[in-house]
Amino acid sequence: MTTEGMSLQVIPLGSVTVGPKSWRDSTFRSIRWADHLVRQTRAARPATCSQPRSYSASAGHAAKCSEMHSKERNKMPRSLTATSALPKSFQRIPEAPFPPSSLREQCAAASVAVAGEYMRMVRDVEVHLRRQAGRVNQEAIMLERERGHLEKMLHSLQASLEVNRRSSEGRTRRPANSETEKDGADYLLAFERRELTQLKRDLEGALRGAQSQLQALVQSSRQLLQFAAERAQVLELLPPSGSNRGCGSATQSFANADPFSPVTPECKQVLQSSASALNQSRLLRAKVREMLTGAIARQRECHRSVNDGLVKKIAETVTLEQSLTLTTAATRQAAFRKQREVNCIRHSHGRAKGPESSSDLLSREKLNRPVVQVYHRHPGTNLPEAARLIQGSAVLRRCLESSEGELLRLQRACQRLTEQLHCKRAAAQVDAAVVRMRRQQVDKRAIPVILQQWAQRRQLSCVQ
Repeated sequence: MTTEGMSLQVIPLGSVTVGPKSWRDSTFRSIRWADHLVRQTRAARPATCSQPRSYSASAGHAAKCSEMHSKERNKMPRSLTATSALPKSFQRIPEAPFPPSSLREQCAAASVAVAGEYMRMVRDVEVHLRRQAGRVNQEAIMLERERGHLEKMLHSLQASLEVNRRSSEGRTRRPANSETEKDGADYLLAFERRELTQLKRDLEGALRGAQSQLQALVQSSRQLLQFAAERAQVLELLPPSGSNRGCGSATQSFANADPFSPVTPECKQVLQSSASALNQSRLLRAKVREMLTGAIARQRECHRSVNDGLVKKIAETVTLEQSLTLTTAATRQAAFRKQREVNCIRHSHGRAKGPESSSDLLSREKLNRPVVQVYHRHPGTNLPEAARLIQGSAVLRRCLESSEGELLRLQRACQRLTEQLHCKRAAAQVDAAVVRMRRQQVDKRAIPVILQQWAQRRQLSCVQ
């Protein structure tokens, strides 16, 4: 029996039998036992099978070697391969292949591969977290801009309320009691005050909501950056371009959260809360934008309606003032005519009464003149001169009293018209000053131009 290629072969014995059969059988048993030991210890395997170059190659080589041994075992005689005849103490359990000499290098390479894969997964998670934090920051910036618009709009509403208050106080300085009664302009000012107050309450509520949402976004961004910093603790040895997995693998990895994986349940929860905060912020921004455009439109409509009402009131007052001027002139002219008539009636009444002293009477005016005395000589002959003079004097006296009463009423009416004229003129000046103050105090620059354009587009769309 010789060794060839580390495998045992049976050499045929000679034809001459010298020793006893037991001696020969003992030798055969020793040969079979040695062959079995060689196969069990895999001492007959080639060097290429016992020293693989890598871990994956060792598995392939082990499969090849096992296949080669199975083929050799099938080729060998049945008497040499059978182990059933051996005692149980001589039968051994097959062992694993002998580890190669580069086992430590292979284990180190496998560890580096596992660590590198984990680092790349962590890099994907970190990039996703930082991108989400960037989106949250951008949303916070846009929401902060809307919050600034809300504050400007509230400042404008506060200024409009102050203008409304000053307008109401200014209209109370109208001169007469008849001019201080509530009219349509006062009702418009009260309506504007209610509208502006309601808008202020609504915008203040929206401002509180925007501030709380900003705090939530800031908190979410801080948590995202904190988790990203925690993920970055294992990325010191990974180059910046070490992640080539893409966003799809990161999104797929977020579906399976594990406490010992790159995506922990807390990290997944923070991402979900940040996504919810982003959606809420977008909805809140849209709502705030709608409220701002509506508030600007309502504020302009109230301001315009009040100004139009005041202008109409001024026009009405000016029309009444013109009518009062004409009526006052006509009344004054009638009073002057009545005064001339009264003077004439007084003169006629004085002439009808005659002189105050009898010495001032003329001879033709005396009732004891010679013609009258001669005419009275016959009975029943009385002249109507005295009765007519008495009746004429009484009629003139009544006319004088009536004309003097009419003149007094005309003078009083003229005085009343003059007073009303002054009141209307003063009321028109007060209302004009209020309108001028309202137009000067309303600063259109307090509202951003973009919001004014949106409000104008909304009004145009509503009109169409």
